[in-house]
Amino acid sequence: MAHELPRHSVAVVGVIIGSDGRVLATRRRDNGIWEPPGGVLELGEAVTEGLCREVKEETGLLVEPEVLTGVYKNLSRGIVVLVFRCRPVGGRAGPTDEVSEILWLRPDEVDGYMTDIYAVRTHDALRPDGPFVRVHDGGRILDG
Repeated sequence: MAHELPRHSVAVVGVIIGSDGRVLATRRRDNGIWEPPGGVLELGEAVTEGLCREVKEETGLLVEPEVLTGVYKNLSRGIVVLVFRCRPVGGRAGPTDEVSEILWLRPDEVDGYMTDIYAVRTHDALRPDGPFVRVHDGGRILDG
């Protein structure tokens, strides 16, 4: 009997920080959840290339990834997420086919909009002492 290898998908997320220190939050059209922009890497796509593509598709912004701030695994779905702190370098933020609303939040406003798993990623990206490695069950962080 052949042993089947585990299947994971890899996603990339950009925590975009404006010159005023606010972070960009997007409201997804499909479920209404607030989160930083991102999505699943395509096969054969470089990590930062996919990050920039996803951010542009979801927000209209062109970004420059600055640093990897965390690696997060959703244990229930087998998704590994790489989160990068980014700065905007062009484009214009606005609603898209995937995002119904965009807000620039002060760091102290993040918890009021985002669920635990997205808020932790955002707060981690604002910290200078990362990158962080965390696991969650799809709803809440299980470590850290």
